[in-house]
Amino acid sequence: MQHDGENIMVILSSPSGVGKTTLTKKIQQKYPSFKISVSHTTRPPRSNEVNEVDYHFVSMGKFKELIKQKKFYEHAEIFENYYGTLKENVDKTIINNDIIFDIDWQGTKQLSKFKNLKLIKIYLITDSKKELKNRLIKRDQNSEEEINKRFSAFDEDIKHWNDYDYIVINKNLDICFKQIEKIIENSKKKFTYLFQ
Repeated sequence: MQHDGENIMVILSSPSGVGKTTLTKKIQQKYPSFKISVSHTTRPPRSNEVNEVDYHFVSMGKFKELIKQKKFYEHAEIFENYYGTLKENVDKTIINNDIIFDIDWQGTKQLSKFKNLKLIKIYLITDSKKELKNRLIKRDQNSEEEINKRFSAFDEDIKHWNDYDYIVINKNLDICFKQIEKIIENSKKKFTYLFQ
């Protein structure tokens, strides 16, 4: 994948447990031109998470202050915690890099309003609800109550497929990754052509 100065923004969204975080990291590892947009959040860090690497962990008060100051491109409340993408971070990063966002449908809707952003919106899904529940249990990051909450949000999440440019089924991680690579390569070509 050539880096050609026409920097793009790729959104990966999915219901919880489909694998978007894993795929986001795979893209960044293979393509140094891609930087992951690190969101702000009010949720506490998990044991394996590092502040300012996985998220910017902030208090509810600080987050609400940033909303009031209109500092976010997008923000949303998900499972009683807030998540948001700071404008300043994106505007700095996009000068020299492509950006990948790991955000939900609410954030995608808000980012889409900024017509100057070169967005490619990809929605990831499992091939069945049963498979989704198995993955949520297997990843062992959430309590039973949280798993049920995330699983029951699935029906609301998939109502928003129409907001995306592409829908990719993550049945096999490697195949799914190759499909996303192809989408990004084609989109880079398209944007280069459009903005010449």
